[in-house]
Amino acid sequence: MKKLLSLLAIFGLLHTGNLDAFAQNEAISNTEITTDSIVSDSATTDSLTADSLVEETAPAVIEEASEEAPKAGFHQVLKEKFIEGGAGFMGIVLIALILGLALCIERIIYLNLATTNTDKLLGDIDEALNSNGVEGAKDICRNTPGPVASIFYQGLERSSEGLDMVEKSIVAYGSVQMGRLERNTSWISLFIALAPMLGFMGTVIGMIGAFDAIEANNNISPALVAGGIKVALLTTVFGLIVAMILQVFYNYIIAKIDSLVNTMEDASITLIDILARQEAAKK
Repeated sequence: MKKLLSLLAIFGLLHTGNLDAFAQNEAISNTEITTDSIVSDSATTDSLTADSLVEETAPAVIEEASEEAPKAGFHQVLKEKFIEGGAGFMGIVLIALILGLALCIERIIYLNLATTNTDKLLGDIDEALNSNGVEGAKDICRNTPGPVASIFYQGLERSSEGLDMVEKSIVAYGSVQMGRLERNTSWISLFIALAPMLGFMGTVIGMIGAFDAIEANNNISPALVAGGIKVALLTTVFGLIVAMILQVFYNYIIAKIDSLVNTMEDASITLIDILARQEAAKK
């Protein structure tokens, strides 16, 4: 009987230990399952969050990239429009601009070099006449650049023939110097008139091409007509721009010429007065 009770006790203890081990294993497995589910849930949540963030931020990034994309510069746009206008008339308009600007630059340089300090020149001539006579005054005129000194030299050359001859010589040679000042200005005005005319001609030819396309396809669609009208308007715009640029330079040149002519006239009158005073002092 004691042996039976001992066997039952041992069996009970072993069964209880197995139950505890099983419970521990089951708890561990449940913990692992819970941990795996939590990890998988967190990974799924992170992936969903990342996907949502990508979906939300992608349009913003695209918009920022489109906003930060560099815009075409003025020179690039001008080059594209020039090519779209066609090489024919646009090239001719460009040649008119280049030639007109070359003439304008040449005239501006010449007129600036022709500018003379007439007050200083007249003072030097007056001192030379008092000290060295006419020859000294002529030397000063020879060494002074500009049309005013050239006119004075021609007047002093005829000073021995009287004041009337001096005045006639100044007037005659003044006309020659005025012609030199106005040289090539007629060509500048020609390019000013020619540039918009070429643009308008390109407009007319572009419109003719648009109507030819309409007639050939028997269809008045915007896509069919837009090309010819675009070329027509571009040639007109470039022709007007060239004319405006050259007109600004032309007006500056004309104003400079008028200023030099007025200076020559005033200085010539003062020179005649100086010579008259010299003759009166000799008498």
